[in-house]
Parts: sequence; C-alpha cells; structure tokens
Amino acid sequence: MSKIPDIRPDQSVELLKALHILTRDGKLNQDSRRKLKQVYHLVQFIQPLLEEVLAAKGDVSLADHGAGKSYLGFILYDLVLKAHQAGQVYGIEWREDLVSKSRELAERLGFARMAFLNQSVAESTINQALPAQIDVVTALHACNTATDDAIRFGLEKQAQFMVLVPCCQAEVATVLRKHKNESFGKTPLSEIWRHPIHTREFGSQITNVLRCLQLESRGYQVTVTELVGWEHSMKNELIVARYTNAPRKNALSRLEAILDELNLGEMRTRFVY
Repeated sequence: MSKIPDIRPDQSVELLKALHILTRDGKLNQDSRRKLKQVYHLVQFIQPLLEEVLAAKGDVSLADHGAGKSYLGFILYDLVLKAHQAGQVYGIEWREDLVSKSRELAERLGFARMAFLNQSVAESTINQALPAQIDVVTALHACNTATDDAIRFGLEKQAQFMVLVPCCQAEVATVLRKHKNESFGKTPLSEIWRHPIHTREFGSQITNVLRCLQLESRGYQVTVTELVGWEHSMKNELIVARYTNAPRKNALSRLEAILDELNLGEMRTRFVY
C-alpha cells in the first residue's frame, strides 16, 4: 500500500517505478506528478465505463491506441481490472521498442490479460488477432489522423464507448490553407482562418467539431470537456462518446454543410463513410 499522498492506496508502486513515474527511491518529481495527474484524471472518466460493461457482461475489452509506454493501459489494469480478475487490455503502438518493453513489463508484473500490438491504428482495424467487438476504445494524444483512425476502429469494432484526447491536428488546417484564396470568394467565414496562426487553431477546433458530428451521426451521445487544467497541457480536449443506437437526426447533414461552407469537400471521406 502506497504512503505517497499523490499515489492511490491500491496502486502498484512497482508499476509506477517501472513506468518511471516514481524514482527508484519511490519519489515523484514535478514532471511525473503532472503526468500522473493527467492519467489519473482520465482514469476517473474511464473506470466507470469499464465497470458498467463489467456489470453488464462480466467481462470487458479495451483497446488503447497510440499507447506509447502504455501508461494508461497499465494503470487501468492495475486499478480496475486486476481487482475484478476479468477484462482484457490491448495496447496498440507502432514503435516496436515500446511494444517490446510493455510486453516485458506485463509479463514481469503478472498482468496476463494485457496484449500489445506493434501496428499503426489503421492497421489494427483489420488485424484478425483482435476480437470482432471491442467495448472501450481510447486514444490519448494520438497525433493528427490517428484519432480519426481510432474513431474508425471504434465504429468497426462496435465500441460501446470511445474516449479520445486529440493531438496535433494538421490535416484540416492543411486543406484550409490549400484552398484559402478560393475560400475568400466563397464565404466571409474564411476570415476566421486568414492568418496562419488562426488557420492552425481553427483547423484543430473544426476537426474536433467534425469528429463529434461524425460520432453523433453514427448513434453516439457525445460529451466534450477538458482533460486537465490548461496550465498542464494545451492538448486538452476530451471527447467521450457513448453508443446509444440513436443517431442525431441532423448530424450528418450539418457535417456535410460545414465541409461545403468551409471548402473542405476533399475531407468528406475522412468524416463520412
């Protein structure tokens, strides 16, 4: 049991040392404390979702995209699934060295129901080693189009929940920039992204708006909030989607109208399929 105030009583100190959140002598530095706060805050959103599925099915599966060192997957397993003695976590990461280290750590800690795939998010969607249905899909700071790939994965896998923290969204901004002169004659709204810094920021904002409409058009109820205070991270938007099988009636038409109004027609295949 941990005696460190920032660490939960039921948290494995050995795990936190292995993830370099705790130093070898069991202490937290400022950077680690910030990282731990972000992960714990996200756990507060995800834990009730896992427990809801566990209560309904007796089991649960979670796929964590862009897993990196798998902080989130390991801590969710340690705090939630280990006690239930049920549930499977899949960490999906394209960097082979991180996947190898995660596999070694899971084996060392006896976390038998964790598996790690050395693949991109897009590749994992068609991987036959994964079950046909995944209950919870997460993507924490999955860069640029990886968040969209995670959404596509969730749709393909009929996910009950998706929890997304988007990051570094450049694709829409690139298209806005590409058609900027044409947009000036099409709509006065182009003033919103006339200046380069506005192009970047507006592109990021509208990307998440389109993602939310996409999810709502496919039967998800969407909540958007902040992950932690802005002093900790500028990549701070948290999207939580719950499948209700009740598509928002005008979501698709509004999505397509926005694509047309903002001269983003070539992005249609990204958000409508």
